[in-house]
Amino acid sequence: MSATDTASRRDWRNVAVLATCQMFYNSGRALLVATSPLIAYEIAPDKALSTVPISLAVIGTAAASIPASMLMQRIGRGPGFAAGSSIGVVGGLACIWGIYVEDFLIFCLGALLFGLFSGFAQLYRFAAADVATPAFKARAISLVLTGGLVAAFVGPELAKAGHMMIPDKPFMASYMFLVALTVMSGLVVMAVDIPKLTPAEKQAGGRSIGQIMRQPVFIVATLCAMIGQAVMNLLMTSTPLAMHHASHMFSSTALVIEWHIFFMYAPGFFTGSIIARVGVIKVIAAGIALQAISVVIALSGTEVINFWAAMALLGLGWNFAFTGSTNLLTESHTPAERAKTQAATNFIIFSLVAIGSLSSGALMHAFGWNWVNIGALPLLLLSLTAALWLGWKRRSAGAPISP
Repeated sequence: MSATDTASRRDWRNVAVLATCQMFYNSGRALLVATSPLIAYEIAPDKALSTVPISLAVIGTAAASIPASMLMQRIGRGPGFAAGSSIGVVGGLACIWGIYVEDFLIFCLGALLFGLFSGFAQLYRFAAADVATPAFKARAISLVLTGGLVAAFVGPELAKAGHMMIPDKPFMASYMFLVALTVMSGLVVMAVDIPKLTPAEKQAGGRSIGQIMRQPVFIVATLCAMIGQAVMNLLMTSTPLAMHHASHMFSSTALVIEWHIFFMYAPGFFTGSIIARVGVIKVIAAGIALQAISVVIALSGTEVINFWAAMALLGLGWNFAFTGSTNLLTESHTPAERAKTQAATNFIIFSLVAIGSLSSGALMHAFGWNWVNIGALPLLLLSLTAALWLGWKRRSAGAPISP
């Protein structure tokens, strides 16, 4: 077998393993998103704190971003991802205990720990590109993200299945499912085949993180990913509360979240091919525009169809913006620089997402659904301007801006 065939087999094996792990992780995350605001609404001392657990999950994601990348650089992707899953299992168990004793703080601790696991899981998409051939990188990233496609239905359906399985403890059984999903992700990921950096690559070290972060390609990739993720998270975490206030049944909320997540990940089968055909900047810009249209639909009414259409377009826009930005970021670093670059961008992204998520419950409580949506528009305009600026700069230079 030729070296090319061996590399191709390895690439597809890694994509399959990482996409499966993405499926388990996102199923658990979807379950958390669909249920934690409703659980907190019942057990929190103040209704305005209802989105605090999911916000803490995002804070955990930001907090783990740098340690997760550094740990994986030292011990490798497989063991590093498995360590992250172990933290997620402890988080799920804490959530179960918090629901059982109706203790808001314990439930919040569990969500925070699951967020730390999320900080590791957010590196699945980067791991797919670590050793992939240049022609396969964009496709590898987008295909790994398709692992969330099955999760679009598994997570909310498990949330529904476990809702009243234990009659006097709503959603407690749902978090038992979350623990099982997280265990499976830790077992499957050990099959990933990504060699650690060679001694020569480690010794090379590369540029300082300051030099890397000053590149236009890094700035735009991180900004667009950050805003795309922040807007998606802000509106997604507010949706269960908005639908509850509009007197919709939980089954309708679960349906909306299911299709939102479906549209987040289903395009992964072809996003990489679209990037190769029309260019990464155009794909990012299209994603931002779709998210803006979703806001307009959300502002047009509070029927289930409005929520469904808005969340579907929000998910589709996120896929284009986030996949494109992730692909763009790979142009900003060498193999020796990838750990610190990925750590920096994930930390920046999820720090802003955490701020948005923390404020979403208070914004919903104080101002309502419409103002939460209106607040997203200036952020989307900023990211669209940045993407178009980089596209103009590249055309003016006559070549891509590369490391």
